[in-house]
Amino acid sequence: MKKIIITVLTILFISNIGFSQTKNFIDQPYIETSAKVDTLVTPDRIFLTILITEKDTKGKISVEELENKMADKLKSLGINLDNQLSLSDLSSNFKKYFLKQQDVLKSKAYSLLVFDALTAGKVIMELENINISNVLLEKTEYSKIENLKLELKSKAIKKAKLNAISMTNPLNQKVGNAIFISDLGNISNQLQGRVAGIRIRGMSSLKETKFKPIDIEFEKIKVESEITVKFKLE
Repeated sequence: MKKIIITVLTILFISNIGFSQTKNFIDQPYIETSAKVDTLVTPDRIFLTILITEKDTKGKISVEELENKMADKLKSLGINLDNQLSLSDLSSNFKKYFLKQQDVLKSKAYSLLVFDALTAGKVIMELENINISNVLLEKTEYSKIENLKLELKSKAIKKAKLNAISMTNPLNQKVGNAIFISDLGNISNQLQGRVAGIRIRGMSSLKETKFKPIDIEFEKIKVESEITVKFKLE
């Protein structure tokens, strides 16, 4: 029985402490401000999906031959195949083969990493020259985005304090230390398959005109940070 009474008293004591701390915090004169900052950055990690399929050549050129030609073209552009190219999918149309008794048309999908828009344009044009026209934008990234998010948080804090100062100056009050900070998070639009200026032409058009590398302009990544701060009034 004594243990039960002691336990109840302990819970009440802890509850009173929590209530007192909350009450003391609320009773302090303070000002609450929010601030949001954002910036645009150019992506420096561009992922392209390359689909090699025998269907594009009506089965006249094997996947293996197209694969070797692709490797040679990418190497000529200074691309490190070991670090920048990876196999993402391998499939064969066996169902179609068994149902219609046609030749199996194999396909392979690769993910290619490049670091600027000019190289991406060169890749697209060079691959079209060897009958590989299925090139899609997978996503874009900014390699230093985590450091950028931290910088934006600092700027948001400073902006929130400036807001508080501008609001209290007419009242002849001073802004003191921050007594509460809420990070509302970062938002970034890491690109998923969107790009301005890319038009991938079919193989037939390449026979008519000699193209230069495409001038590609990728949509910039927008990163923003929002902070809410309560400052003590003195």
